Amino acid sequence: MKITINGQETSFEAPLNVAGMLDHIGYQAGRVAVERNLEIVPKSQYDTLTLCDGDKLEVVRIIGGGDHTETSTMSETIPDEDFVVAGRRFKSRLITGTGKYETYKLNAEAVEASECEIITVAVRRVNLTQPDEPLLMDYLDPNKYTFMPNTAGCFTADDALRTLRLAREIGGWDLVKLEILGDPKTLYPRMPETLETLKVLIKEGFDVMVYCSDDPNFCKALEEEGACAIMPLAAPIGSGLGILNPVNLRIIKENANVPVIVDAGIGTASDAAQAMELGCDAVIMNTAIAEAQDPVRMANAMKHAVLAGRDAYLAGRMPKKKYADPSSPLAGLI
Repeated sequence: MKITINGQETSFEAPLNVAGMLDHIGYQAGRVAVERNLEIVPKSQYDTLTLCDGDKLEVVRIIGGGDHTETSTMSETIPDEDFVVAGRRFKSRLITGTGKYETYKLNAEAVEASECEIITVAVRRVNLTQPDEPLLMDYLDPNKYTFMPNTAGCFTADDALRTLRLAREIGGWDLVKLEILGDPKTLYPRMPETLETLKVLIKEGFDVMVYCSDDPNFCKALEEEGACAIMPLAAPIGSGLGILNPVNLRIIKENANVPVIVDAGIGTASDAAQAMELGCDAVIMNTAIAEAQDPVRMANAMKHAVLAGRDAYLAGRMPKKKYADPSSPLAGLI
């Protein structure tokens, strides 16, 4: 019989179940998810579900993803409440992506230097010709970090829903990041479709953090529909342009009852600090670290920038003044 796997037609001897198919192509059942004719196959059925001639299968895995976790190693340096999202408690307010690194080893070193606890991951097809290729989970332990599957690269609701359902099948992850992109040039979010997809995911029991525009009204609508965090962009994904919309971000934070996480646009440590000084609850970044000349050192810098920005926000900045105000009193001069 002939079965199509990830777009490639392959011949097998019948009978064949899902477990046998995975063994044939060299993948462990615990590290992948299988979709048969657009229906996810539960792992409990791998040994009993017999495949048929003409079946179309998708076999996917988790890879490094995030453009634009539960043991903590974050040092307790500031008196502050933990970062809480969807009932999960974290010390670090820095979330990092896992895309664009030269190697998984470098990715892991940068994540360790950042002391983050949540990392974004993407779902992609397995490589049928290289079943022994390195996997992200070989370098970043899902028992140490919270893996947050995202829908990076999805331009439709159907693609986003399939991606997150498959991700949950791989690792049982239900804290996810939803992003539905409008066009490949700007990668701005398609907000009406994002809002409708959020409603579906909430009904299916996902905890959804949503990449969104910096429109305060849309952000509030996402919160009202059940988003556990809203993630407005500060500038286009991967641009490194910094915080271009501080007024909007401040308004969004003032109106929100869920965490506000700055997503997209961070280029350097000062950008991360500025986002935190605005009162945002956390910052997510990928390109700023992965494409730095020294990603590990930049990850360390971002860790300190997020801490400093949060501390400055809690301390309360001095008021701005129109004219000079001497640090030393002028009375009593000699």
